[in-house]
Amino acid sequence: MALLYFGRDVLIPITLAFIFSFLIAPFVRALRHLGLGQTLSVCTGVLLVTVTLLAIGAVIVQQVGAMGASLPQYQDTIASKIEKLDELTRGTIGSLGGPAGQLIEHFTQDNGGSAQPVLQSDGSVKTPVLVEIHEPALKPFQLLGKVVASVWPPLETAGIVFVVLIFVLLEHESLRDRFIRLAGGGDLRATTIAVNDAGERLSRFFISQFLVNLATGLSVWLGLTLIGLSQALLWGTMTAVLRFIPYLGVWMAAFCATLLAAAIDPGWSMALMTLGLFLAVEIIVAQTIEPKLYGHTTGLSPLSVVVSAIFWSWIWGPVGLVLSTPLTLCLVVAGRYIRALKVLEIMFGELPALTMPQNFYQRALSGDAHEIITSAKRYMQHKTLAEYCDGVLLPALHLAHFDLKDQSITPEEEEKVTSSIISVIEALSGNPKWWKKRKRSSVLAGGIGRQLREQRISVSGEWQGSFDVPAGSVVLSIGLGKQSAELATEILVRILREQKIDARSRAADELDLAPPPGASPELVSIIILVSVDPLNDCEQMTAMLEGIHERIPHAKQFVLLLPSPFENPDLKTCVFPGADHVSRSYDDVLHSCQIAMKG
Repeated sequence: MALLYFGRDVLIPITLAFIFSFLIAPFVRALRHLGLGQTLSVCTGVLLVTVTLLAIGAVIVQQVGAMGASLPQYQDTIASKIEKLDELTRGTIGSLGGPAGQLIEHFTQDNGGSAQPVLQSDGSVKTPVLVEIHEPALKPFQLLGKVVASVWPPLETAGIVFVVLIFVLLEHESLRDRFIRLAGGGDLRATTIAVNDAGERLSRFFISQFLVNLATGLSVWLGLTLIGLSQALLWGTMTAVLRFIPYLGVWMAAFCATLLAAAIDPGWSMALMTLGLFLAVEIIVAQTIEPKLYGHTTGLSPLSVVVSAIFWSWIWGPVGLVLSTPLTLCLVVAGRYIRALKVLEIMFGELPALTMPQNFYQRALSGDAHEIITSAKRYMQHKTLAEYCDGVLLPALHLAHFDLKDQSITPEEEEKVTSSIISVIEALSGNPKWWKKRKRSSVLAGGIGRQLREQRISVSGEWQGSFDVPAGSVVLSIGLGKQSAELATEILVRILREQKIDARSRAADELDLAPPPGASPELVSIIILVSVDPLNDCEQMTAMLEGIHERIPHAKQFVLLLPSPFENPDLKTCVFPGADHVSRSYDDVLHSCQIAMKG
């Protein structure tokens, strides 16, 4: 930070040059493809930037001069409105101190140009003579020196920027190769991908931001022209420029334009229309155009944008405020590909620090089922319950299983996880009473599956529904092996029922019992055998497939294998020739059931 602060006079121009290079690079490449050559293309691109900046500066200077010349015409209007505001605020406006108070006093008091008479001690009245102190007229060389001293710093910065910009564009390929060698010359493929992605991401962001800000400025200019506000071009230009400052820039322009409208119009209609125009344009741009154009390509979280704006404005002042988002974006892209800078991507990137399964388990350890359910419903706006269980719920259950196996989870945390999992599954499967407290059970020892099954049976009946249904409309799910298969089976039943499939479950040891009264084999169209430990359940699965085929030969037999993704078992040794279909996810078995039921 000391280097950034004390070296800002050198670092700011160089940084501006590199930022401009990302903006101009696509244009330079396009000119090179037209056959202009490297040097001519670079000079043309830099000349375009120079002309653009000079035009913007000329517009701002001309418009500010015109506004300054017209302000005395609005003094009476300003004074009248300040007096009204002072009355409404019971003197608060008039009591302001500092520059604001002096400005208000200038507009509301008649300072005249003559001195007031003063009563002397002898009874006579005399009028003081006003004395004005003037500095002696400057000599030509002194005047020239003051002019040069005032314009030299910005000219010096602009000169450094354009010189560095020209050489950066001329040495673009050389700089890229040097960075690749410096960052990871041992793995050219990975480093090249990283550099290309960073360059494309930054160029796309800068170009998109420039075009969006330009369009916003044009919209404000046209809108203010229709409203009738003077110097509309100035406020359109200021909007386009200040909008590079995140969050605050556009409202700085809106505030100044609204003040001018209030000064011009004796009423308040013009000020309200001006503020409404800025509000409408910003809402449309920020909520509609930006998210579709580059809202999800920057990779920055909203909080990181605010924090970076505070930090860089503290280090580099107003220029740092404008450059805060590009600089932070560069750091995040670097953190994505450079391991030593990974902390920057975690802190400032838009990607969540935890995966969804990790977040599920972390919130379950805290007993916060409401947040999990909210996140799940947001996820399921575009996904199905089966996809959520495959991608989030099952990996989270495996995380809990490993902690339980290693005995790194306390009984209190185990109870919180159990309660959260039950609440989430019941809420997502449509149970309106999911918030009720359940009895204590072990997190993955089978108790959760049994509790969920009992809860469902309490609603649908002992046999999980009526047997007065059409033939071939029931899907029977059977869990094998470990007790944790009960939970996997219960989740499958709820997924199928959520899709209006009459799914019911039976335990493996219940198959030898007498069938329920009124039940017949013809009701069952599909039987799904569920295993969470396929390697150990392989022999039992094969035997059950043969036995079920003898009892219910017309029913299709599906196999659902749900092994732990962390153990990576070799499932090639698990072959089930008697199965009609083998699935390894809830989503796949759901689609297979839907196709089979339609057939």
